[in-house]
Amino acid sequence: MAKNIFTQENFAKLDEVIAEHKGQKGALMPILHEAQKIFGCVPLEVQKRISEALNMPMAEIYGVVTFYTQFTLEPKGDYVIGVCLGTACYVKGAQKIIDKIKELAKVEVDGTSADGKFSLVATRCIGACGLAPVLTVNEDVYGRLVESDVPGILAKY
Repeated sequence: MAKNIFTQENFAKLDEVIAEHKGQKGALMPILHEAQKIFGCVPLEVQKRISEALNMPMAEIYGVVTFYTQFTLEPKGDYVIGVCLGTACYVKGAQKIIDKIKELAKVEVDGTSADGKFSLVATRCIGACGLAPVLTVNEDVYGRLVESDVPGILAKY
């Protein structure tokens, strides 16, 4: 069940962040980063608040949010699982790792599980080719994986 991110408390935090950066050159990026930390994503409602406060067109904000991959319009799960699909990881079986995660966590690539626990993303090279295939769960990195490693990794979360 998805939790309500549109609380007065979250919008109050956002307003503080906007006030802190308003008038600074390049204020949009740090505001968007903080907004994503507060809300877990940067949906249209949040973009509208930023647009009005900075007197900036919604289209410009939306363009930035959708251009940079670190921003998301939809909330992610508590645990974001990234599976590298760079050449080394792909050749060494990353697709089998993805398939196992999809089966066990009941989540699709670029989706979030119904319980909001896991999101699954296919990433490009993360610079750990010597550990291929590699997956990350938030900040944790797992390498030299085989399909049978997946249940134990997911069980930790």
